[in-house]
Amino acid sequence: MPTAADIFGFFIEHASYAFVFLFMVIESSFIPFPSEVVVPPAVYLACADLGGGEAMEPWLVVICATAGALVGAYINYYMALWVGRPIVYKFAESKLGHACLIDRAKVEKAEMYFDKHGAISTFIGRLIPAIRQLISIPAGISRMNLGVFTIFTTLGALVWNIVLALLGWWLSTTVPPENLLTAVEKYNSYLTWGGLTLGVVCVMIIIRNILKKRPASVN
Repeated sequence: MPTAADIFGFFIEHASYAFVFLFMVIESSFIPFPSEVVVPPAVYLACADLGGGEAMEPWLVVICATAGALVGAYINYYMALWVGRPIVYKFAESKLGHACLIDRAKVEKAEMYFDKHGAISTFIGRLIPAIRQLISIPAGISRMNLGVFTIFTTLGALVWNIVLALLGWWLSTTVPPENLLTAVEKYNSYLTWGGLTLGVVCVMIIIRNILKKRPASVN
Protein backbone atom coordinates (compact mmCIF):
# COMPACT_ATOMS: atom_id res chain seq x y z
CA MET A 1 0.00 0.00 0.00
CA PRO A 2 1.46 3.40 -0.96
CA THR A 3 2.44 5.64 1.94
CA ALA A 4 1.68 9.36 2.30
CA ALA A 5 5.28 10.03 1.31
CA ASP A 6 4.87 7.96 -1.89
CA ILE A 7 1.69 9.81 -2.85
CA PHE A 8 3.30 13.14 -1.97
CA GLY A 9 6.37 12.37 -4.10
CA PHE A 10 4.21 11.29 -7.05
CA PHE A 11 2.16 14.48 -6.77
CA ILE A 12 5.27 16.67 -6.64
CA GLU A 13 6.68 15.02 -9.74
CA HIS A 14 3.44 15.16 -11.75
CA ALA A 15 1.82 18.28 -10.28
CA SER A 16 -0.84 19.77 -12.55
CA TYR A 17 -4.28 21.33 -12.39
CA ALA A 18 -5.79 18.01 -13.45
CA PHE A 19 -4.17 16.19 -10.54
CA VAL A 20 -5.29 18.87 -8.08
CA PHE A 21 -8.84 18.50 -9.35
CA LEU A 22 -8.75 14.68 -9.32
CA PHE A 23 -7.26 14.36 -5.83
CA MET A 24 -9.77 16.84 -4.44
CA VAL A 25 -12.65 14.88 -6.00
CA ILE A 26 -11.32 11.84 -4.15
CA GLU A 27 -10.80 13.82 -0.93
CA SER A 28 -14.34 15.22 -0.96
CA SER A 29 -16.03 11.89 -1.70
CA PHE A 30 -16.25 8.97 0.73
CA ILE A 31 -12.71 7.81 -0.14
CA PRO A 32 -10.31 9.03 2.59
CA PHE A 33 -7.62 11.37 1.29
CA PRO A 34 -6.37 14.51 3.06
CA SER A 35 -6.66 17.81 1.19
CA GLU A 36 -3.72 19.02 3.26
CA VAL A 37 -1.31 17.01 1.10
CA VAL A 38 -2.75 18.42 -2.15
CA VAL A 39 -3.40 22.16 -2.01
CA PRO A 40 -0.45 23.40 0.11
CA PRO A 41 2.16 21.47 -1.93
CA ALA A 42 0.55 22.58 -5.21
CA VAL A 43 0.62 26.23 -4.17
CA TYR A 44 4.14 25.76 -2.80
CA LEU A 45 5.26 24.49 -6.21
CA ALA A 46 3.41 27.29 -7.99
CA CYS A 47 5.12 29.92 -5.85
CA ALA A 48 8.57 28.31 -5.80
CA ASP A 49 8.41 27.15 -9.45
CA LEU A 50 9.90 23.75 -8.57
CA GLY A 51 7.27 21.39 -9.94
CA GLY A 52 8.14 18.58 -12.29
CA GLY A 53 4.77 18.99 -14.01
CA GLU A 54 3.13 22.00 -15.62
CA ALA A 55 3.62 25.52 -14.30
CA MET A 56 0.70 26.57 -12.10
CA GLU A 57 -0.81 29.73 -10.69
CA PRO A 58 -1.87 29.71 -7.00
CA TRP A 59 -5.32 31.17 -7.68
CA LEU A 60 -6.01 28.55 -10.35
CA VAL A 61 -4.95 25.84 -7.91
CA VAL A 62 -7.60 27.12 -5.50
CA ILE A 63 -10.27 27.16 -8.24
CA CYS A 64 -9.41 23.62 -9.42
CA ALA A 65 -9.36 22.35 -5.82
CA THR A 66 -12.74 23.93 -5.10
CA ALA A 67 -14.24 22.50 -8.29
CA GLY A 68 -12.90 19.06 -7.38
CA ALA A 69 -14.31 19.34 -3.87
CA LEU A 70 -17.73 20.20 -5.29
CA VAL A 71 -17.71 17.23 -7.67
CA GLY A 72 -16.72 14.91 -4.82
CA ALA A 73 -19.52 16.37 -2.69
CA TYR A 74 -21.97 15.70 -5.54
CA ILE A 75 -20.88 12.04 -5.51
CA ASN A 76 -21.81 11.71 -1.83
CA TYR A 77 -24.99 13.76 -2.26
CA TYR A 78 -26.37 11.73 -5.17
CA MET A 79 -25.24 8.42 -3.70
CA ALA A 80 -27.23 9.17 -0.54
CA LEU A 81 -30.15 10.59 -2.54
CA TRP A 82 -30.46 7.55 -4.82
CA VAL A 83 -29.79 4.67 -2.43
CA GLY A 84 -31.48 6.11 0.67
CA ARG A 85 -30.65 6.13 4.36
CA PRO A 86 -30.86 2.35 5.07
CA ILE A 87 -28.37 1.50 2.29
CA VAL A 88 -26.01 4.29 3.37
CA TYR A 89 -25.89 2.83 6.88
CA LYS A 90 -25.46 -0.72 5.55
CA PHE A 91 -22.48 0.52 3.53
CA ALA A 92 -21.07 2.26 6.60
CA GLU A 93 -21.30 -1.03 8.51
CA SER A 94 -19.76 -3.13 5.70
CA LYS A 95 -16.13 -4.16 5.26
CA LEU A 96 -15.90 -1.92 2.19
CA GLY A 97 -17.17 1.04 4.20
CA HIS A 98 -14.63 0.35 6.93
CA ALA A 99 -11.91 0.10 4.27
CA CYS A 100 -12.91 3.62 3.22
CA LEU A 101 -12.60 4.67 6.89
CA ILE A 102 -16.38 5.12 7.17
CA ASP A 103 -18.45 3.61 9.95
CA ARG A 104 -21.92 4.05 11.40
CA ALA A 105 -20.71 6.43 14.11
CA LYS A 106 -19.18 8.83 11.59
CA VAL A 107 -22.31 8.88 9.42
CA GLU A 108 -24.50 9.39 12.49
CA LYS A 109 -22.25 12.26 13.60
CA ALA A 110 -22.54 13.95 10.19
CA GLU A 111 -26.32 13.41 10.14
CA MET A 112 -26.79 14.81 13.65
CA TYR A 113 -24.64 17.82 12.72
CA PHE A 114 -26.79 18.40 9.62
CA ASP A 115 -30.03 18.03 11.61
CA LYS A 116 -28.78 20.52 14.21
CA HIS A 117 -27.51 23.23 11.88
CA GLY A 118 -29.63 22.72 8.75
CA ALA A 119 -28.55 23.86 5.30
CA ILE A 120 -25.76 26.09 6.63
CA SER A 121 -24.04 22.94 7.90
CA THR A 122 -22.92 22.19 4.35
CA PHE A 123 -20.85 25.39 4.58
CA ILE A 124 -19.60 25.08 8.16
CA GLY A 125 -19.05 21.33 7.80
CA ARG A 126 -16.49 21.91 5.03
CA LEU A 127 -14.25 23.56 7.64
CA ILE A 128 -14.41 20.78 10.23
CA PRO A 129 -12.29 17.60 10.08
CA ALA A 130 -14.18 14.27 10.13
CA ILE A 131 -17.33 16.16 9.05
CA ARG A 132 -15.97 17.70 5.85
CA GLN A 133 -16.07 14.58 3.67
CA LEU A 134 -19.37 13.21 4.99
CA ILE A 135 -21.60 16.26 5.43
CA SER A 136 -22.91 15.80 1.87
CA ILE A 137 -24.44 12.42 2.77
CA PRO A 138 -27.16 13.73 5.15
CA ALA A 139 -27.78 16.56 2.68
CA GLY A 140 -28.57 13.93 0.04
CA ILE A 141 -30.65 11.83 2.43
CA SER A 142 -32.78 14.86 3.30
CA ARG A 143 -33.08 15.85 -0.38
CA MET A 144 -31.65 19.29 0.27
CA ASN A 145 -32.26 21.77 -2.56
CA LEU A 146 -29.41 21.23 -5.04
CA GLY A 147 -28.88 24.92 -5.72
CA VAL A 148 -28.56 25.76 -2.02
CA PHE A 149 -26.33 22.72 -1.51
CA THR A 150 -24.08 23.82 -4.37
CA ILE A 151 -23.74 27.40 -3.09
CA PHE A 152 -22.94 26.46 0.52
CA THR A 153 -20.61 23.61 -0.46
CA THR A 154 -18.70 25.78 -2.93
CA LEU A 155 -18.30 28.63 -0.44
CA GLY A 156 -17.14 26.29 2.34
CA ALA A 157 -14.69 24.49 0.08
CA LEU A 158 -13.41 27.82 -1.27
CA VAL A 159 -12.73 29.19 2.22
CA TRP A 160 -10.92 26.01 3.27
CA ASN A 161 -8.84 25.88 0.09
CA ILE A 162 -7.83 29.53 0.52
CA VAL A 163 -6.61 28.67 4.02
CA LEU A 164 -4.62 25.74 2.60
CA ALA A 165 -3.26 27.92 -0.21
CA LEU A 166 -2.07 30.54 2.26
CA LEU A 167 -0.23 27.81 4.13
CA GLY A 168 1.40 26.65 0.89
CA TRP A 169 2.44 30.20 0.04
CA TRP A 170 3.91 30.74 3.52
CA LEU A 171 5.80 27.44 3.39
CA SER A 172 7.28 28.43 0.01
CA THR A 173 9.00 31.36 1.74
CA THR A 174 10.27 29.46 4.79
CA VAL A 175 10.72 25.73 4.06
CA PRO A 176 13.11 24.02 1.61
CA PRO A 177 11.56 21.45 -0.78
CA GLU A 178 13.07 18.44 1.00
CA ASN A 179 11.28 19.41 4.23
CA LEU A 180 7.92 20.23 2.66
CA LEU A 181 6.07 17.00 3.59
CA THR A 182 7.30 17.19 7.18
CA ALA A 183 6.18 20.82 7.42
CA VAL A 184 2.73 20.03 5.98
CA GLU A 185 2.26 17.20 8.48
CA LYS A 186 3.48 19.47 11.30
CA TYR A 187 1.02 22.24 10.54
CA ASN A 188 -1.88 19.86 9.87
CA SER A 189 -2.97 20.09 13.52
CA TYR A 190 -2.95 23.89 13.29
CA LEU A 191 -5.14 23.66 10.19
CA THR A 192 -7.55 21.48 12.14
CA TRP A 193 -7.84 24.07 14.89
CA GLY A 194 -8.06 26.83 12.31
CA GLY A 195 -10.98 25.09 10.61
CA LEU A 196 -12.74 24.56 13.92
CA THR A 197 -12.21 28.23 14.81
CA LEU A 198 -13.67 29.35 11.49
CA GLY A 199 -16.64 27.07 12.06
CA VAL A 200 -17.27 28.48 15.53
CA VAL A 201 -17.00 32.06 14.23
CA CYS A 202 -19.51 31.30 11.47
CA VAL A 203 -21.94 29.76 13.96
CA MET A 204 -21.62 32.78 16.27
CA ILE A 205 -22.33 35.14 13.38
CA ILE A 206 -25.38 33.13 12.37
CA ILE A 207 -26.70 33.05 15.94
CA ARG A 208 -26.06 36.78 16.31
CA ASN A 209 -28.00 37.51 13.12
CA ILE A 210 -30.90 35.32 14.27
CA LEU A 211 -31.09 36.96 17.71
CA LYS A 212 -30.54 40.47 16.45
CA LYS A 213 -33.72 42.50 16.62
CA ARG A 214 -34.83 44.01 13.36
CA PRO A 215 -35.64 47.71 13.50
CA ALA A 216 -39.33 48.44 13.69
CA SER A 217 -40.84 49.39 10.35
CA VAL A 218 -42.04 52.95 9.92
CA ASN A 219 -45.66 53.26 8.84
